Amino acid sequence: MKVKIEEGCIACGACESICDSVFTVEDTVIVNEANIAANEESVKEAAEACPVSVIIIE
Repeated sequence: MKVKIEEGCIACGACESICDSVFTVEDTVIVNEANIAANEESVKEAAEACPVSVIIIE
């Protein structure tokens, strides 16, 4: 699984509140790729919860 953040992130913190081991919010979202495999279900939940739909899962 790969996770990308498209342009348009509003840094609301929803993804970080769902899966803080993968997502860190600063000016935008930083993805900790090393932790994706162990948290795939939470990553999917965070992508679905994103209010601007910029979390892309491949």
